[in-house]
Amino acid sequence: SVRQATLEAVTDGLTGLANRRHFDRVLARQVREAAEAGHSLCLIMCDIDHFKQVNDTWGHGVGDQVIRYVATTLRALAPPTALAARYGGEEYALLLPATNPAAAQAVAQELCERVRTRSLSRKSSGDIIGVVTVSSGVASLEGGEAGVSLVKRADACLYEAKRTGRNRVVTDLASQPALTEQSMRR
Repeated sequence: SVRQATLEAVTDGLTGLANRRHFDRVLARQVREAAEAGHSLCLIMCDIDHFKQVNDTWGHGVGDQVIRYVATTLRALAPPTALAARYGGEEYALLLPATNPAAAQAVAQELCERVRTRSLSRKSSGDIIGVVTVSSGVASLEGGEAGVSLVKRADACLYEAKRTGRNRVVTDLASQPALTEQSMRR
């Protein structure tokens, strides 16, 4: 029962991913470990595009199904060492320790691709919900940077992806070109 209570304290009840509190703790630890070991640490922040429209059109029950669908897709893509978390509402975080920026960018691109390739429908009625897309932002920890700053940079990239058309990945990695929707379709 103690093990179950501990698991519930760190898990988001809707998605089964790590919750925000657990993410924050692991992020702080991973930032320290990356600095001490001199290895890379990347963060992907992603968000379901036009999620309010899903809730307004289909209701919160279907919205919850969409949230679970994206969470399941994210969990399936996450490497064993990664931490996938529900960051809040329809926003997710994927913390990738010892992962180079190009690999993190590829994971974000694959997430966008996988999510948008499936047309969703209501299980109860068969009504077609349609295709859901996600936007993602990717950032890599810089020397001496705090976790809060890493989140802010990844989040800024996420909002740039939304501002520039959604269904895409934006990165602030100077050495890596940003992925566009066109390059993601290859």
